[in-house]
Amino acid sequence: MRISVKVDYACRVMAELARLHGSGELAQIEHLARIEEVPANFLAQILGKLREHGLITSRRGNLGGYMLARPPEEISLHDILIAVEGRCLHLSGNFQGRSGRRLKQVWDEIGQGLVEKTKSYTLNQLVSKNPAEMYYI
Repeated sequence: MRISVKVDYACRVMAELARLHGSGELAQIEHLARIEEVPANFLAQILGKLREHGLITSRRGNLGGYMLARPPEEISLHDILIAVEGRCLHLSGNFQGRSGRRLKQVWDEIGQGLVEKTKSYTLNQLVSKNPAEMYYI
């Protein structure tokens, strides 16, 4: 199972927005791209999806930028995943053959487990506002 680059980038950028939450500071796309090492043109597409799903808001202009639309404890990894990918687990749709229906049931159960687990992690659990807890490689 793979997490797409788009989902990875979206989660990292949302974590940075969570760090800034409550400061009154808006994050410009250049800052987000640099701090999370995400290509700016790709980031613009991701931010558009996050905005469409009501996870972030934006303001235009020189003092514009992005911020969370809700507090970090109200935004789960599931919310981000759905905004970017549309669902947690993508199945092929081919459930033919002797084992097809049973295998679909198993994948559906696994998918439900993924939904529950991704809903259990919120942005506030991913970020640390204490620089001593930050990790650098």
